[in-house]
Amino acid sequence: MPDLIPFAEVGHLFEDFEHTAWRLETRRGYASDRAGDRFRAFLEGVLPVPEPDHPWNVNVRTQTAAGKTFSRVRIVDDPPTDGQRFLMATAAGGAAAGEDIRCLPRAKAERLSLPVHDLWLFDSRVLVCFHHDEEDVTLGVDLTEEPAAVLAACQARDAAWHHAIRVAEYAARVRSTA
Repeated sequence: MPDLIPFAEVGHLFEDFEHTAWRLETRRGYASDRAGDRFRAFLEGVLPVPEPDHPWNVNVRTQTAAGKTFSRVRIVDDPPTDGQRFLMATAAGGAAAGEDIRCLPRAKAERLSLPVHDLWLFDSRVLVCFHHDEEDVTLGVDLTEEPAAVLAACQARDAAWHHAIRVAEYAARVRSTA
């Protein structure tokens, strides 16, 4: 395993990128979500209210107003886990801020041989790969500009994006089959 750095040390990339920030989410859930009141309320049937003033949404609005793009593909199980359902339910806030969020069934992701770890790709040249423990806690990230690793992430992005479905449409499909 490479030397890991705290995620906070790459936080500047979410403002400093020039054109595109793209995320691949592969986890079935995140410890940080499960620890929050919104998640516990969601499990009790309370739909999350969008948070336009959340720092993430404020930054997405700022960056997209400057002509930059934020996008992500979330890999989702069939049926979705509670964590994945929560992420779909909270996606409206990010989408309203300007982030293009899409979902991809895990079976399709596996057929496409997509990475099995979360990542951020900035400007098709800076790659941040997440490392999680078995409890879905982020242990840290590794950052690279190594051409082969970046190229593989670009290829994964293109394949995932081609097959992914906008989160609102995907969530509606999941609800209609439940």
